[in-house]
Amino acid sequence: MPQDSRPSHTNSSSSNEERKAYQTGTQSRNPIHLRLYKVLGTNFDDQATREALQTLSELYATNGSSTEGAAAGEDGRSRGESSLGKPSPVYVESTPGETAARARKHLKRDMEKQLAEGSHQFLEVFKELDSRLATLQNHVAFMHKCCDEAEKQLQSTNEASKALLEKAGSLREERQGVQTKQSIISLFLSRFTLTEEEIQAVTSRDVPVGKEFFAAMDKTEQIREDCRVLMTGEDGPTKAGLDIIASTSSYLEQGYERIFRWCSYEFVQVGRDAQLEISPTMREAVTRLRKRPELLTEALSSLSQTRQSALQSHFLTALTRGGPSGLPRPIELHAHDPMRYVGDMLAWVHQSIAAEREFLESLFGVKSDGRMVGSARIFREKNSEEEEWMKELMDLAVKRLCVPLQGRIQQTIRSQESSIVLYKIANLLQFYVVTMKNTIGPDAVLCKVLTETTDLAYQTFFDSIEAQCRALLRIGLDNEDPSVTPPIPILDHTQILREVMSVYQSSLLGDEDTEEQVAGFKKALDIMVDPAIEMCINAAEQKKVIKPRWDIQVFVLNCLSYLLSVIEPFEFTKAKQAVVQEAIDSRVAILIEEHYHEIMMDAGLEEIALTCEKHDDSEPLSRVFATQPQQLQAGLRSFSRWLSMSDVVQSPRLSYLTVQRLQTKIHHAALAKMAKTYENICEQVRRKENKYEAASTLLGSERPFGQVGLVWQIFGLQEDGDEETR
Repeated sequence: MPQDSRPSHTNSSSSNEERKAYQTGTQSRNPIHLRLYKVLGTNFDDQATREALQTLSELYATNGSSTEGAAAGEDGRSRGESSLGKPSPVYVESTPGETAARARKHLKRDMEKQLAEGSHQFLEVFKELDSRLATLQNHVAFMHKCCDEAEKQLQSTNEASKALLEKAGSLREERQGVQTKQSIISLFLSRFTLTEEEIQAVTSRDVPVGKEFFAAMDKTEQIREDCRVLMTGEDGPTKAGLDIIASTSSYLEQGYERIFRWCSYEFVQVGRDAQLEISPTMREAVTRLRKRPELLTEALSSLSQTRQSALQSHFLTALTRGGPSGLPRPIELHAHDPMRYVGDMLAWVHQSIAAEREFLESLFGVKSDGRMVGSARIFREKNSEEEEWMKELMDLAVKRLCVPLQGRIQQTIRSQESSIVLYKIANLLQFYVVTMKNTIGPDAVLCKVLTETTDLAYQTFFDSIEAQCRALLRIGLDNEDPSVTPPIPILDHTQILREVMSVYQSSLLGDEDTEEQVAGFKKALDIMVDPAIEMCINAAEQKKVIKPRWDIQVFVLNCLSYLLSVIEPFEFTKAKQAVVQEAIDSRVAILIEEHYHEIMMDAGLEEIALTCEKHDDSEPLSRVFATQPQQLQAGLRSFSRWLSMSDVVQSPRLSYLTVQRLQTKIHHAALAKMAKTYENICEQVRRKENKYEAASTLLGSERPFGQVGLVWQIFGLQEDGDEETR
């Protein structure tokens, strides 16, 4: 169908006008209009429609057709070539629309013609294909023939080589058996024999003791363990097992000998150093050597001797030279201070023992027991083997320190004159005895030496205070000294006692019960307190003979009270306090009696009271000279005057007592006894049997007017003799 050569916008505008005319035209429908409307309304975007139109365009192509050129460009075919590959006829239009009319008229014929031509082309192609398939069939038949011939040749070859293959198979099986045996033998040899390198590691001195050596030793021991299986067969020990046991035994013995020689050498080298460090190799060597106790014992003996010499040398160096560059300073520079001198020596020994313990724990690979620093170590009856070795080695290591240490401490003890310093040294030694027993055990040589030295220190201290007490007993009082205070020898003696008790109290650990505390100081307390009491009493009695008017009772009470005040603050002196208090009470009773008689004499009632007490009712009391009304009146008058004096409140004699409590106690006791005596006198006077005329007038003529309650009130006492509480 010819295409319009007008521009596209012209066609578009005319189409719009026709549609508008159609829509607004008359009601009658023109067939041409309907056809045009259908053509114009057809959508050519469908792919199948486009392909059909393209085929028709190729079939009825015209010269100069733009549609043909576009289709040829899209399909990649040359102009005038149909879809079947043959050139299509090219029509020349003399009249526009001629080609379209021809196409509508001859479309069926042209299509059948095209189909016939296509079928003919297919037949030509299949004919050529058939000829080629026939050729291929010939080739396949030839190949079958060749394969049959090859199969026949192969069968003949197999029959000919069957014997050879059977022999090769048997040889292959034999080779596999040999390889299996070879692998078994290789595994057996690798498990039950040592390689040349391992033998050299165990036996050669060129290989140092280390991981390679220990690995070879482990393998040797494992071989011996595994070899026991070979020795337990039904037929008895095998020859291979016996040979393996013999060879490994030789290697093991050589290995243990190497460990022993190496440990002995290393112990000598390490033992000389001040800083003790244990390498893992040495720890492993000692662990392995424990399987040979005799070799380990001999090696440890060399270590013990080395450590003894090293510790002794270090101790003497610390005593005389001090540390590096003079710091710390030599211990003997402080020999003038006995406590520091002895304490520094014992502290050095204790520190060395602690370092030795750590060294041995590291050597034997003993783990810490979780004990806190400073707490007591628990020693069981059956310790482990390592504990026994460490205990013995520590005992031997410090054995040589005992002689110089004990000699210097004993020399220091014997050179001391002060009993206080001796007691401090003894307590210091006792502390280190307990510490050493908790560290190295009570059976160690050092503990025994320190115990002996401690006993010597205590014995020296006791000898010193006994000599001091004997000297105290020989000291007399100054006869020209009228004072009743404790003398200087007693003050010095009690001062020493106070310091000794303070030292003992500071040395207590706090876990002792009361009985242990008392028992620990009982001997020293008896030695020092009893002679002091004896000296006060004996010396006072001797002075009393020379100076009869000297107040012995007040002096003794002052001395005993001072002695009690010295020991009273300490809990462990309760028993001795009771002894001193008993002596004080006896002296207080004597002084109360003396003071009572003195105030009765001063009050003028002494003779009257004695007469009343001794009266036996054989005659009336008024007839006795001392209690006649005139004498009784004079005595009551004197008593009345005495009640107005200051002696009622405080006694001049008792004011010399250093303890105010005793002054009050003695004075009130004497006043109470005086009040009771006055009451007895009043009762005797009022009795009718004593025949006093106007007894009430006689008693009431002077103060206190015969009223006993008034006497108690004046004295400030209650009638039971205690001090009145207001």
